[in-house]
Amino acid sequence: MNTLPEQTKIYRQRWMTLTVVSLSVLIIVIDSTIVNVALPTLQRELNATGTQLQWIVNAYIMVFGALMLTTGTLGDRLGRKYILQAGILLFGAASIGASFAITGTHLIIWRIIMGIGGAMILPATLAIITNVFPREERGRAIGTWAGLNAIGIALGPIIGGLLVENYNWNIIFLINIPISLLALLGGIIYIPNSRDLNPRRIDVPGTMLSIIGLGGIVFGLIQGSNWGWTDAGVITALAGGTIFITAFLLWENHTDHPMLAINFFRKALFSTGIGAVSLMAFAQTGITFGLTLYMQFVNGYSALETGVRFIPLALGLFIGAGSSDRIVKALGLRNVLIIGFVASAAFLTLTAFWDVQTAYWIIGLATFGIGFSLGYIAAPATNAIMGALPDAQSGVGSAMASVCRMVAGSIGVAVMGSILGTVYASSFTNAAASVAGLSPQIIKSASDSVGTAIIISQQLPSDIAQTVASIARTSFMDGWKIMALASCAISVVAAVMIFRFMPARAGSVKETTEPENTDMQREHR
Repeated sequence: MNTLPEQTKIYRQRWMTLTVVSLSVLIIVIDSTIVNVALPTLQRELNATGTQLQWIVNAYIMVFGALMLTTGTLGDRLGRKYILQAGILLFGAASIGASFAITGTHLIIWRIIMGIGGAMILPATLAIITNVFPREERGRAIGTWAGLNAIGIALGPIIGGLLVENYNWNIIFLINIPISLLALLGGIIYIPNSRDLNPRRIDVPGTMLSIIGLGGIVFGLIQGSNWGWTDAGVITALAGGTIFITAFLLWENHTDHPMLAINFFRKALFSTGIGAVSLMAFAQTGITFGLTLYMQFVNGYSALETGVRFIPLALGLFIGAGSSDRIVKALGLRNVLIIGFVASAAFLTLTAFWDVQTAYWIIGLATFGIGFSLGYIAAPATNAIMGALPDAQSGVGSAMASVCRMVAGSIGVAVMGSILGTVYASSFTNAAASVAGLSPQIIKSASDSVGTAIIISQQLPSDIAQTVASIARTSFMDGWKIMALASCAISVVAAVMIFRFMPARAGSVKETTEPENTDMQREHR
């Protein structure tokens, strides 16, 4: 049992704890985007194949998604501070290894290890915040955490572009080292340990079922866009993953020591919060994916210039998330979430009217508005999820929210990318058919994507090259319009779901669940 002075010290240092926790997760956020900028350089320097390039990105994501439920549970059981710092050490060590990789295969192996470290870090951060801050301050703390993460989203491409253009690709991994060292040192000083002091037995079958199931689903979603959604391997991975996740849920409902208590989903705060962050991720990642293509192939910006132009989106998310708790206290949780989704739908509708000539100041204002709206969703919904759970199981709750957000985001990219690609291909084929001098083979190849069409146009005679590029950009905007309206529709559906199922305020309904474990105490180290 902690003494009063220890509890007082933990409370007094809570904002420094938040700073260190946010710094810890920053390396994950930056790493998730910084590698993409360096892919052309990696292909040239390591002689990496196209498949290897895909797995340099995807191996990290797949391992990260598959292990989060397991690492979140381990944090609840063994101590969140210990799991967090072990994850930072592993991530930092793997970053050093990645910087010295001499082949694409070696880099993929190090990226897998980095994915393991990332899966240990992310669930622990939210769980630590939940256990350090009193309930009345958690909304503000989680909003700050989400806002700082948003800054990392913008920093990744900018830092990556600067480093690759001025130094070499190795530096993009070594940049993780000073951040990791600061997070480790700060963690030793400011992060108290917390865990469930009366944990149940380790759920070995549940652990294995969740890892295989999540791994299969994430693998299928990743490879679906590469191999095609009708590919036997993709269908097998998605179907197999779904079967294992179903078996996981059935087992969790059966065993007396579940990794994830199914009765969590009977709580309106938890289940509706999960639905909110999932639908948000579905719409957000799809539009972000399209926005990257729009910046680079329609407006002709470099990777670095594109990263800089994502700053309004990140800044909007930072401000929205950081201010959301104050608005929640004034208007109520449900109203703020509805405002977030309705505002997001409105801004997404405005983006549907963009064209090839749209000025950047209009784009910047719209993306700031989208980010601000998402901030009104991400932080309050996350706080609702964490607030619905016993503190002793905050690690697995955090992991559940992160996994759902990741899977929904992958589905969003797949669905929105499919909408964008289908409309683009149809529009381009119809318009290009009337251009004299274009063979059916060139039209078919250029209808694959706007990027392919721009590359092909550069190899054509000058008298038709500009025409093909113009058709490609206009066709992309046709697809963008439909994709933006589809994202808008998802936001409207989410607003209706929130109105129907989310309690007006976090404490406005009596939740039915097992009592919180009062024996869980913070152990300051």
